[in-house]
Amino acid sequence: MYEQYVTLATLAIVAVILGGTILILNKILGPKHWTKSKLDTFETGNEPEGDARQRFSIRFYLVAILFILFDIEVVFLFPWAVLFKEYVAAGMGFFMFVEMLVFVAILGLGLAYVWRKGALEWD
Repeated sequence: MYEQYVTLATLAIVAVILGGTILILNKILGPKHWTKSKLDTFETGNEPEGDARQRFSIRFYLVAILFILFDIEVVFLFPWAVLFKEYVAAGMGFFMFVEMLVFVAILGLGLAYVWRKGALEWD
């Protein structure tokens, strides 16, 4: 019964051993000379400006949450697309198609609502 988990357990063990080995080899063989530029904060090659604890607009977080929301919902389209041909062969293709149209319509209404409220507009 547990034979199917042997491959997964082997993969987990190899991943842990490989990760640990890489960390240990880095500690042993890696360069040890630190300079001011290596210890400085790296922000895409630009010198850091201001305090790191400054306030950000709520729009940054709102756009991030909306992106995650719509991105995760679109992931549900992939299993539907994979199984659609099988359901068409079983005679349930029309029902499955209408079900996905309702899902996409609800998703579109959510996007239209967010757009109308101005959540995607930058000042």
